[in-house]
Amino acid sequence: MIQNPQPTLQHQSSSRYVPIGKIDKWTRTSDGFSAKSEIAQVQITVIRAGIIRIQATRNDSFDVNPYSIVAQPQEIDFFLEEQEDSLILTTSQVQVQFDLQGGICSFFDLNGFLLNKDDSLGISWLGTEVTCYKEVQANEKFIGLGEKTGNLNRAGRAYTNWNTDYFGYGINDDPLYASIPFYIGLHGEKAYGIYFDNTHKSVFNFGASTDRFSYFNAEDGDMDYYFIHEPTVAEIISSYATLTGKMKMPPKWALGYQQCRYSYYPDSEVLALSTTFRDKKIPADVIYLDIHHMEQYKVFTFDGEKFSDPKNLISRLKEKGFRVVVILDPGIKTEAGYLPYEEGKAKGLFLKYPDGKDYVAQVWPGWCAFPDFTNPDTRSWWMEKLVFYTEAGVDGFWTDMNEPASWGQFTPNLIEFDYEGTTASHRKARNIYGMQMAKSTQEGSVLNLPNQRPFVLTRAGFAGVQRFAAVWTGDNVSTEEHMLAGVRLVNSLGLSGVPFSGYDLGGFAGEATKSLYARWMSIAAFSPLFRAHSMINSNDAEPWAFGEEVEEISRTYMKLRYNLLPTIYSKFRQSSHTGLPLAASLAIAYSNDPLIFTPAFQNQYLFCDSFLIAPVESFKEILKVYLPVGDWYYFFNDQAHSGGQVIYQDCPLNNLPVFVKAGSILALQSDVAHSSAKHDGILRIHVYAGSEGSEYLHYEDDGVSFDFESGVYHERLISYSPMN
Repeated sequence: MIQNPQPTLQHQSSSRYVPIGKIDKWTRTSDGFSAKSEIAQVQITVIRAGIIRIQATRNDSFDVNPYSIVAQPQEIDFFLEEQEDSLILTTSQVQVQFDLQGGICSFFDLNGFLLNKDDSLGISWLGTEVTCYKEVQANEKFIGLGEKTGNLNRAGRAYTNWNTDYFGYGINDDPLYASIPFYIGLHGEKAYGIYFDNTHKSVFNFGASTDRFSYFNAEDGDMDYYFIHEPTVAEIISSYATLTGKMKMPPKWALGYQQCRYSYYPDSEVLALSTTFRDKKIPADVIYLDIHHMEQYKVFTFDGEKFSDPKNLISRLKEKGFRVVVILDPGIKTEAGYLPYEEGKAKGLFLKYPDGKDYVAQVWPGWCAFPDFTNPDTRSWWMEKLVFYTEAGVDGFWTDMNEPASWGQFTPNLIEFDYEGTTASHRKARNIYGMQMAKSTQEGSVLNLPNQRPFVLTRAGFAGVQRFAAVWTGDNVSTEEHMLAGVRLVNSLGLSGVPFSGYDLGGFAGEATKSLYARWMSIAAFSPLFRAHSMINSNDAEPWAFGEEVEEISRTYMKLRYNLLPTIYSKFRQSSHTGLPLAASLAIAYSNDPLIFTPAFQNQYLFCDSFLIAPVESFKEILKVYLPVGDWYYFFNDQAHSGGQVIYQDCPLNNLPVFVKAGSILALQSDVAHSSAKHDGILRIHVYAGSEGSEYLHYEDDGVSFDFESGVYHERLISYSPMN
């Protein structure tokens, strides 16, 4: 007799493609519309006339990401109508067509030009992974994505957003320390931006291994992106900065030269360093104390032997006009009797396993627990702990290792974060950890140094990090290729709403040659963050360490930086309002010029709107420079050139190819030893004749306090109108 077989369970793969599918019903809302299919719900919201938010989820409610977006929807007039199988939403700047048969979005300008469109695969899921597939338009270019290596035009490559400690990274390696999932698409002399507001590990593929589409996805969470359209790339960046917040006005001293090394110790070496700067009449503002200032690398300590009287040391440095910035690592040594550890453990402020045990990993001090900066209580505690440094006279903070990094470089994904009371795993919270550390550090600086503008420098970050800190591009290498790659990284950060950024001048890992250091110094003088840094057990890497010729070249460019501080400071003020970069890729002002995207010219950028900088390797004595449309002057002898052409420019080691746009107005001051030193009281206005006029908004305040927010500042509009 044959027994009937037992029924078996049907296996449904969770990794099959699942699209939104046909929309069953939709409803108009006060700021857009919502729609539902059999498996998903969709929300389309008008944030501004040129900003549309698209959300899709398979859950009962949409995710809330509390970290990046600061803009609230405005009451914007829009029209919504149903046409056959689609909904048409129109504002005064953009039109969205939503296909009811498959949830496909198409975006047009008001002249009917197709800006961006979902591929027919649309928004879909593979298990928990959510993806939006996009058609690629003819000759479309992609720029931005923050701290990403490679070419200015991202087409043909894929990038991962997953904050990673990457010592000595290669010039095409990815991912690095910070993640900013925002890019700008360019085609047909039009532009749009897309910001993907999802903190999970995400991928942006602009045609790598496929000729059909581009796409962006995240390993979990909702599809939640903002589509931005404005007439220009600059306005798109400003709109993105409106969404995620703008840089706060930094103290003026943070714009001067900053000297760092891993590490300067003991205190006598730090004092000798400061004396050498002043004796050699090399201007500088900041000296950093790296991890060797601590007792056994423990944060909130000073080494009692190497730095026996830190308050006196810092006081003596301030007498010479120096500010001190200290490094802050998040790892708290799990040592009995060590107060920060005992406090954090007692208050439950550290990252935890799901069973409630503290997560512990090894980093500089040994086995460490890690403050949960997504917990408001932890941030408040950290803010209060910073009084240890501010009472000693410290003015700025350098948040490092905050990806978070640990030996082994593989944090278990089940680690849990408070995530503002909602609890999230490492998968969701890693990318915003460093930004929240920077936030609590900035707020702690303000708490403990009332009416003093904070300066925080961070390695890790996410979209919105510009609200809390400047960003530097991590552990680079002393090579010609890295020097130029650093320029592209800073330019890309500028395209992504981060105006205040820089690289380790001279290279952190390895040792710069004399010529490389000299050239790097000249380029870095035209970087928003002007900081040198070098690694332990390497040769000295101060401006005078490479011989008399390099010292003189360095002094010349460092003095020039300080001469230009009135212009640079005024531009920082402007950037704090607009979100636009100081170091601006030519893709912002000349986005329709194909030559600027070629490898030969993609490193060129505008600094403070007026300077055209053409970075070049130190071993080259002549360089092909592309001058965009307009007229230009070679900065060092005022030789005039017509734009729209490629020229050959001599570039001996002492002369970086720098040009000034015709019609520009520059403000300069006399030589000073540091940003707080008295100048001669004369503001030197340089006007470069041109066929088109310009305006320069000169700005001054005390450079330190928040009094400018109460109207205590000087501002003057200086305009140039050429004679016809």
